[in-house]
This record gives sequence, structure tokens and C-alpha cells, in this order.
Amino acid sequence: MLPAIPPRTSPRIGRRAVLAGGLGAAALVLAGCGGGSSSSTDRLRVAFAAGGSRESLDPHVLPLYVDQARAKACFDTLTGWSQDMTPEPRLAQSWESDPKGTRWRLTLRAAKFHDGRDLTADDVLYTLKRIVDPATTGIAATLFRDLDLTASRAMSPTEVELVLRRPNTLFPLALGAPGTEIVQQGATGFERPVGTGPFRFDSFTPGGPALYRAFDGHWDGAPAIKELEFLPVNEEEARIGALLSGQVAYAHDLTPAGAARLDGSGRATALAAPAAANQFLVMRVDKPPFADPRLREAVRLGIDREELVRVALLGRGRVGNDMFGQGLQYYPGTVPQVTRDVEKAKALVAQAGAQNATVELQTSGADPVFDAATALVVRQLGEIGLKVSARQLPEDGYFKTIRKQGVFSQNSTGTLPIPDYIGRRMLTSTPTYDFTGYRSPKIDELYYAATATNDDGRRAAGFAKIMELLRADSGALVWGVRDWNVGVASGLTGLTPARPNTFAWANFAKARLG
Repeated sequence: MLPAIPPRTSPRIGRRAVLAGGLGAAALVLAGCGGGSSSSTDRLRVAFAAGGSRESLDPHVLPLYVDQARAKACFDTLTGWSQDMTPEPRLAQSWESDPKGTRWRLTLRAAKFHDGRDLTADDVLYTLKRIVDPATTGIAATLFRDLDLTASRAMSPTEVELVLRRPNTLFPLALGAPGTEIVQQGATGFERPVGTGPFRFDSFTPGGPALYRAFDGHWDGAPAIKELEFLPVNEEEARIGALLSGQVAYAHDLTPAGAARLDGSGRATALAAPAAANQFLVMRVDKPPFADPRLREAVRLGIDREELVRVALLGRGRVGNDMFGQGLQYYPGTVPQVTRDVEKAKALVAQAGAQNATVELQTSGADPVFDAATALVVRQLGEIGLKVSARQLPEDGYFKTIRKQGVFSQNSTGTLPIPDYIGRRMLTSTPTYDFTGYRSPKIDELYYAATATNDDGRRAAGFAKIMELLRADSGALVWGVRDWNVGVASGLTGLTPARPNTFAWANFAKARLG
């Protein structure tokens, strides 16, 4: 769940085994977790899907949502992302740039690492060097492609100057991305991570529980809970069962159906962050058959977004308009909503000579919405003359597979700032997260002009133009934007509905039990 570029999930415990054993799967997982000495109001137990050997305590790698959440407990970032994806002060209490947006001076707040060392500008510079080092494989490295670390410097222990090779008036956004957590100068191994976050590391078993204890010296105040324990519960059924039975007080990443199960239960409720996960159909524009723009337009007009939201999302979401970032800053909300037009879609299929052609739709259980959406898409496109054959791919590595081999596939992406989304996925120079093969020098031109200007009106107009171009040509159709659901016990307070990747998401620093 950062990076969050696609939502990250792990291989699931077999559904049949979970259903046969009721809460047995969850109970087995939880039985040996942690000590039993803490009172119910001292230790908060949270259930996340695990990833076994793929899990990491390195705060710059973070392949899974559980890794992001653990990093957030142990570390801090310089800025944090608000719910509309604007930067808020964290370790950087203030920042300012020169008129061009190429030199940024950050003032650090007084903060201590868990071992008592003071946070300094040298820690910040070391962290950024580590993130961009190819050996790190940092998930946020792309965001710092224009950072000149040779010219950047510590002005004092609490002031750092960051120099960019290209103007970027939105640079503070990059400083709050998942994978930008500040580490101590010289840190190389993270078997026992040391950060400045609200919780200090205690213990971790890969694929098993992880325990953190409150850091009383945290600059933003000590957490209300004394211990935070992450428990691996892969199957959603088991996470919900553990929540309702009181074994955990927080269950991460619930499907619309899972959230509906908590309605009126009295023991737990679902916190739903609206417009938080974008559901895509993705077509490669550089490969047949979707190199033909008529066929791409036929798919756009052939799918029924309202039915997809009503059935696949159980109404817990919004109809998409084929653009990423609904509800966020710089989203062009005045673009007319695309609607289904079966007759026009049929005509386009005929013009492309594709009547009754078979098209393979690659999908997976990597996103819980995909299965329900697949059946609907197959039927809806069949009604315009396209035969769609669904092929189920393994969950593990699904998003990497469709980047390399996909032609027509399902995809999903958690919340990111719109400039971040464009910068990671659509620029000619950074095709790291390329799913469609679409590249346009015009996108690059508009993006760099938008990030260079201090005129917010011009910036918004530039991003709007980019989004409209992507909508028309990129082959990525956002059919719906679903709520992001987590389950919380009735006695747990201090959490708010939060979009993935935002500062408030999976943040337990202000949580209270009892």
C-alpha cells in the first residue's frame, strides 16, 4: 500500500482454508504474537497483509503497504501529504526558494533520533544521496532526478540548501513522498532501524509480527499508546474476523464488500476515504490491436462506468472520467463526463475491422476489485462486438508483469499528487511505471512549464491540459474511483479516514484505545 504506485498486496492465504476454519487462520497467526503483559489500552494491534521475504524495514524501499506503515511509525519525512495532496510541514518546519525555484532552503525543527542524536542537515543530505543511489533501488528516486547533490549543502546544523538543475516550484511535494523518510548519516543496515518517528523499533520477524514502542522524545509529542504491534493476516476474511473478535483493533485494506460487513456491527466500523483508489483499464498504444485509436475509443465508449461502480464497487466509489486524481489539486473538474454510447462504439469496432475479434484481458487477484470488474467488462465489450477473453495472472509480481507484457489489462493506483503521478509515469525521460507505452514531447513541455511557474493559475491550466491529453491518447481509462476502507474497533479513536500515501494514512501516533 508507495510507494504506492499500484496498491501492493501479497499472496493471499487460500480462501477455502479460511472459510473452512472460520477465524482459525487469524487465531493461528495471532496466537504467538508479542507478550501478554501489556494491558488492552497499552498495545494497539493492527492487521496488515504480509509479504514474507519481500518485506523490508529499509524506509527507502517499501515494496508493500505494511512496509510503508512500519516506516511511518519509525521515521519522519521532511513534509507530509495532506488529503488533497499538498505539502505540510513535518521535519522541515519551513521552506523557501529563490524566484526561479531552483534553490530551496529548508529549516529543520528540533528533533531527536531514537538513540538521542539530534537531527541535522547532514542527515538530510545523506538520506537524499542514499535515495538516488541506484544500489538502493529507492522507490522515490525518480522524484529527485533534477536534484544536484554536489551543489546542495548544509548551511548550518538546522538549515539545508537543496539545488535543482531545473526549476520546480512544487519541489516540497517530493519531500513528503513514501520512501523519503529521513535516516541517520551513515546508516547502511536496517535490521534494527533508528529514526525520529513516534515509535521506536523493538522486534520484527519477516512475514511475522513487528513490535514498536512509544518514543517519548518525539518532537510532536509522545504517542498515547505504549506499544504498536503489526500482525500479518493476509486474507481479508481473517482480518475482519480478528477485528470483530477483538484480537486486533485495526484491519487494513478492506474491499467494498468487507466494509459493508461492518455496517451496523456495533463492534467495529469502516473508515472510508472517498476517491482514494483509481481503477483503470489499460491499453498499450504501441502494440496491436490498441495501436489503432479507433479501437481505444470504442473501449472508452463501450464500457458502462455506472454499472461498474454500482456492481464492482457496491456503490462505494465514484464514476471515473478517464483521468487520474479525482478530487485532488489540479484535477480538471470541468471536463465533460464520458458516457456509454454502444452504437458509436460498434461503429468504431467495425471501422477498425475488429468485429468479433478476440482480445485478451489480463487481470489478477492483486486488487480485490478486479474479479468483479472483469466479468462486467467482458460482457459490456461483447455488446459492442469485441470478444474479451480474461486471463488470470499470478498476484505476486502482477503489476511488473503487465508493465513488461501487458496489452489490455486491469490496473489500480492509490492516491498521489497529480504532478507526482505525471512525473513518475508519463514523462519521456522517466518511463519507470509505464503501463501503456504512451509518450509525448508535448506532455514533457507542459509539465516542465507548469512546475517552473509561480503563477498557480497558469500551473493549473498546464496540468489540466496534460490530463486532457492523457485522457484522449494515453490508453489509460479510469472507470471508477473507489473509497479506501479500513476497519477500526469501536474503542479505537484518534484515526480519521485517509487516502493512501497521505500523512494521516496508517498513522497511529495519535491513536487511543479504550
